[in-house]
Order: sequence, then structure tokens, then C-alpha cells
Amino acid sequence: ATPRPRLVPAASPEMMPTNPGTASAQPSAAVPPDILSTPSLQRRLAAFVYEGVLLFGVLFVSGWLYSTLTQLKDPAQQGTLGLQLFLLLVLGVYFVWFWSRGGQTVAMKAWHIRLVDRQGRPVTQTRALARFALAWLWFLPALLTAKLAGLHGGALFGLLFVGVLAYAALARLHPDRQFWHDAACGTRLVDWRPAR
Repeated sequence: ATPRPRLVPAASPEMMPTNPGTASAQPSAAVPPDILSTPSLQRRLAAFVYEGVLLFGVLFVSGWLYSTLTQLKDPAQQGTLGLQLFLLLVLGVYFVWFWSRGGQTVAMKAWHIRLVDRQGRPVTQTRALARFALAWLWFLPALLTAKLAGLHGGALFGLLFVGVLAYAALARLHPDRQFWHDAACGTRLVDWRPAR
């Protein structure tokens, strides 16, 4: 199969930075979907790993803050449901905020990937929230299998790793090579270079 050319939207007045000195371009109107190309699966997975590294720090600080404010000293005795819900809220705010305010998290900016709707327009908060909820398809099958099989530690991480790779491979079955949670939410990941 011949690789498809990667077309990156050319700089236009609508895509120029809104504030002088800003490196990110904020489109004010839809970009025609036929000129937007899908980033390679390798780039999307690299951004996924980088996002995980960044989120480790965010969740570490958030967990510390929660534990300090609630005086959580022994999670085994006091339970962890509150902490887990708090961290889920932190993740939700992080992703919905960045996706609905420019379409890029920090990792997505580094890898020149942007989230838009099917027409190439910025994503609404509602659509970003739906994408966040459905993005758990990356992990839920492996987590459910691990729970039912009683797996912990290294076996759990191995199963998560295989599950993530299997889910990513399913993008090859989509006509535009998009992830299935994006197809369900009406969103797509596209190549995006900031205007210079």
C-alpha cells in the first residue's frame, strides 16, 4: 500500500495565533476535512506515552493534595474510593479543558496532533466530555479481565499494555485510521503545525 501524503493545513488568517507571541494557532472556523490528515499510529502512541508521563506528575500531586486535605493516612483501612473519584475528576478536568480550549494537551502540542470534530472545527466541552468517557475503552477491557482473574502488579500492567496495543491496532480497521472512541464521538485527530 502506498502511504498517503500528509497534508498539513497551510497558515491562513483564521489559523494565526490570537495573541502576539503565542505559538499555538486557534482556528476560528472549520478547516475543510479533506485537507486534514490523520497522524500516524506511531505518533499517536508516542503522544499517548508522553501524556502518561506528564499525567504521572499531575496525579501524584493531586493524590498528595487529596491525602493531605482529607488526612488520609492508611488507604487500606480508610478506603480509596474517594481518592479514585477525585483523581478521575482531575483527569476529566485536564482533558476536557485542553480539548475544548484549543484541541491540544501538552503532549499533543509536542507531537503536532490536534483534536477537532468531523468538520475540522474546535471541539465543544460536551463532545470533549463524551470523548473522555469513551476513551476509557483503552483500559476497561483489560481492567475488567484483571479484576475477574484476580491479577495484580506486573500481570495487571502486562495485561493493560496488551489491551492498549490491541485497541490501538483497531484503528487500522477504521477508514480514516481514527480510534473508535473518536468515531463514536464525532471527533478526529489530525496533523497540526502551528503558524509561524
